[in-house]
Amino acid sequence: MSGTMRVAVYYNNRDVRVEERPIPRIGPRELLVKVRASGICGSDVLEWYRVPKAPVILGHEIAAEVTDVGGEVQDFGTGDRVFVSHHVPCLECAYCGSGHETVCQTLRTTNFDPGGFAEFVRVPEINVRHGVFRMPDDLSWEDGVFIEPLACAVRGHRAANFRPGQNVLVVGSGMAGLLHIRLARAGGASSVFATDVLENRRTAAKTSGADAVFRADEDIAARLRESNGGRLADTVIVSTGAPAAIEQSFDLVEAGGTILFFAPTEADRRIPMPFNRLWRDEVTLTSTYGAAPRDIRESIRILQEGRVKVRDLVSHRLPLTDAAKGFQLVADGRESLKVVLVP
Repeated sequence: MSGTMRVAVYYNNRDVRVEERPIPRIGPRELLVKVRASGICGSDVLEWYRVPKAPVILGHEIAAEVTDVGGEVQDFGTGDRVFVSHHVPCLECAYCGSGHETVCQTLRTTNFDPGGFAEFVRVPEINVRHGVFRMPDDLSWEDGVFIEPLACAVRGHRAANFRPGQNVLVVGSGMAGLLHIRLARAGGASSVFATDVLENRRTAAKTSGADAVFRADEDIAARLRESNGGRLADTVIVSTGAPAAIEQSFDLVEAGGTILFFAPTEADRRIPMPFNRLWRDEVTLTSTYGAAPRDIRESIRILQEGRVKVRDLVSHRLPLTDAAKGFQLVADGRESLKVVLVP
């Protein structure tokens, strides 16, 4: 396929421009896909991370249709409905072998061409091998944009060794936090609690299944004990990179519990911790980044089986030409949950 396509080029959160680019040409082991829906992720508006790489075409939560197939590709055909992972591991190195696929150096250097905020995307050979997954017919295009963020949550719950019957506190109820709430509820949590600074997100956390939701400026430890039979949380999921929230989490975990760090701070930020208390109470600190193929497959199963509902989380559906508005909605956070661009 030849010609041009529209793309949304990111310069900063207040400067996102729709421009023309050539439609990528594919090689014999590659695919060309037409993007049907693309979600704006909270990480897309982290200016400290994104601006140094600008101008750039972002977008990694895509549901797409295969429109062109390289001559040596056998597993996919024109018209297939697919989710395409932007970062893929090699599945051969020591990291992959030990279950740490998302620190694989291959994963950290792979991507599709260009980003998902475009009408068409070229899928390189390694992504075709390890990062293209057929979408079940009963999943909509919009459902498909949740496959990657839910897969990240799936990986986090596994790393935190979450088990049915535990109680969970989600610190930060943005989109990732809301998925954690729903996944914990689906996984058999005895109770789920949540916090956020924004009222609309606290409301969404309650709607997502949280038993109680606290303002970020409250005495959350006291409120948690009041709501949880005098106990703190077995599992604390820190779904925000706010340093104050990270520090606060150390005081919210029960003895023998686990804190999962799920979001980044600025690159060089250091966080103090009450080391002796965490040591004495045998608290586990862990973290996860991204998702691997096994997490994506599990995410698709969860969505297909309806164990986690996501369609009500889409607050805005915008054409690619309104990408700038979409970025502003996500960066502000007060009026949006999930913003989906439909090229």
